[in-house]
Amino acid sequence: MPETHHDDAPDHELEQNPDHEHEHEHGPLAELVTVRDWLRYAVTRFNRAGIFCGHGVHDSFDEAVWLILGTLALPLDRLEPFMDACIPSEERIALLEAIEQRADERIPTAYLLGEAWLGDFRFTVDSRVIVPRSFFAELLEDGFAPWVEDPEAVVSALDLCTGSGCLAILMAHAFPNAEVCAVDLSEDALEVARINVADYGLQDRIELVHGDVFEGLEGRRFDLILSNPPYVTAEAMDALPPEYLHEPQMALASGEDGLDVVRRLLAEAADHLNPGGILAVEVGHNRDIVEAAFPDLPFQWLSTRGGDDMVFLLHREDL
Repeated sequence: MPETHHDDAPDHELEQNPDHEHEHEHGPLAELVTVRDWLRYAVTRFNRAGIFCGHGVHDSFDEAVWLILGTLALPLDRLEPFMDACIPSEERIALLEAIEQRADERIPTAYLLGEAWLGDFRFTVDSRVIVPRSFFAELLEDGFAPWVEDPEAVVSALDLCTGSGCLAILMAHAFPNAEVCAVDLSEDALEVARINVADYGLQDRIELVHGDVFEGLEGRRFDLILSNPPYVTAEAMDALPPEYLHEPQMALASGEDGLDVVRRLLAEAADHLNPGGILAVEVGHNRDIVEAAFPDLPFQWLSTRGGDDMVFLLHREDL
């Protein structure tokens, strides 16, 4: 995982590094004093570098705020009181390093800070997992209403392709009586998920399973199955901004048409759902591809603030 805090790096190292020669004495480390100064510098740097903001923020200003406040261990929701705060020189070294990595190496801010957010929920992340982002976060805010009538009646839920464990944790909060099973093919991802499950004290309610889709779940049934699987088409993979290339490719790519995992979900889900159970799957911008591949399935496409038609829902009886 990228190191962002080099508070103990001596100044002479920066002098000797030709990349930093222009920055010493007359550069950012000397001239940028306040959070306001650094914010202006970061936004300009990001705009000139043409960074892509696709990991939870909308533009380079929000990205700069997130990176600067996070690097300085300041609360992410309170920029104003700190705008004119002076930043000591040793903290400036860490800031400059983080801004340069974000601009030049296009490393996502979440990896530089080691954390990502879905709503009010914080998750530990590094390059073993994709950065949490999902339309399900919004849908789970009110217990998946109206499709789930009574959140307390959900006693078993499954999160397929759990990655960092973020959706399993949101499900455990949305459905207080549910035992949640979280599955991933990547042992590395499950190690990160373990950290997050422990952070929320949910070891007793969330079971982490190493497996490929439904493999290892023979004979088990659930009231609700959610999945944010890999769904990027081969064509889209070739066009991804550099930021996404730092993420595990197995969590993004899913064959030529992006539906390799979705096909298996649709083929096998009925065997793992209780009567009246629900399958909900996030497929991004692939609605047309999904409907063309499965013309006979009565997909319901859900609307969210973040976008419509990115998540489909089916009942067990539809399958």
